[in-house]
Amino acid sequence: MSVVSLQRGRVLRTLGRVLPALALGLLLNGQALAGFQSPGLLAPESLLPVFHQQLRDKLDFSLGWTPAHHLQPQAWTQAGLRKARELILLPGQDPTPFSARLIEELDRGSYLARKLEFNVSAHSRVAAVLLRPKGRGPFPAVLVLHDHGARFDIGKEKLAQPWGDAARERSAAQWSERYFSGRFVGDELAKRGYMVLAVDALGWGERSGVGFERDSQQALAANFFNLGSSWAGLIATEDARAAEFLAGLPEVDGAQVAALGFSMGALRAWQVAALSPHIKAAVAVNWMATLQGLMVPGNNQLKGQSSFAMLHPHLARYLDYPDVAALAAPKPMLMYAGAEDALFPLASVSQAFAKMAQVWSAYGAAEQLQTCVWPGGHQFTTPQQEAAFDWLDAQFKRSAREPLPVCGAQPPGAPVAMVEL
Repeated sequence: MSVVSLQRGRVLRTLGRVLPALALGLLLNGQALAGFQSPGLLAPESLLPVFHQQLRDKLDFSLGWTPAHHLQPQAWTQAGLRKARELILLPGQDPTPFSARLIEELDRGSYLARKLEFNVSAHSRVAAVLLRPKGRGPFPAVLVLHDHGARFDIGKEKLAQPWGDAARERSAAQWSERYFSGRFVGDELAKRGYMVLAVDALGWGERSGVGFERDSQQALAANFFNLGSSWAGLIATEDARAAEFLAGLPEVDGAQVAALGFSMGALRAWQVAALSPHIKAAVAVNWMATLQGLMVPGNNQLKGQSSFAMLHPHLARYLDYPDVAALAAPKPMLMYAGAEDALFPLASVSQAFAKMAQVWSAYGAAEQLQTCVWPGGHQFTTPQQEAAFDWLDAQFKRSAREPLPVCGAQPPGAPVAMVEL
């Protein structure tokens, strides 16, 4: 008998002893040999692993708010901010001078529309729109943060009326009609006496590029990961820099600077309110829910692409969305949602609002957080805008008249869910 035959025999005898013992061990541990797992992705869209529920069950948001923090909310905020800044913002401080330069100016009656450029980072010099009320300052100010919408030819122009570019003027008018009752939110704020700054996030408006579209986002996000960063992290860091720039303008009252945004802009608004000391109040319209509540079939957060602009790697190990927003407490914050907004399931919205309310309450500032659900869907209509602007006036003590109710005068039976604080 050859050496090879002897070795083969030994291997077979060994397997004959080991395999039955292994099978018996699995059975004794209450496990059956059911074969390998196939398919590995969940039907019908194959967007989640079949074991996604096990991963979701492990998400305990280890630095998230719990009632145990009620007696020491400051300690919770400090720990949360350390981790949030580590995982959201790009590393290091950027001391680059802003070095702003005026490009052109347009008189719009009660205010001036200015196009300028400034260094939003050490790597990027960007165009921006600054709306300045006429008269003597210093003025209160609002950083307006545009949405996503998979509409990349316009960014800042979604909130500040453009001029001098017919194509962008048409696009912005269409967007305004679709979501804002035909109004430009930034311009309406300027008419009320606010300085307003609008800047393109990377990928939108004058910071987009030829051929960049919905399906391009995945590659852009992947390349940021390859560069040791994230697309969402860049946007968040630039928002914080824009807030610093706005608050430091000589015509601005640095103690009265707010952030306001719709949809992705709402996420950006509560995020920068939490991360930047320069933001003193925030209005966030139609972007708040729990992470678990958004991980449902059909939701945009499961589809990649657009979600990458809002996705911070590993943040979910530590903080849920309402946790991050609540790191802004006790700053004044107004949160809106739509009762029929398909992007944000109402049960999840209410759960998030209730969690946030606990944090403001722990600070003894329950009245500083206002949350409500308006009838309708994903929109920021004229009545909502007017109520939000009145609320902002009240925070900065700018008007002696009685403000509109933050949720408007709703007719009896309207599908409105208020979270009482």
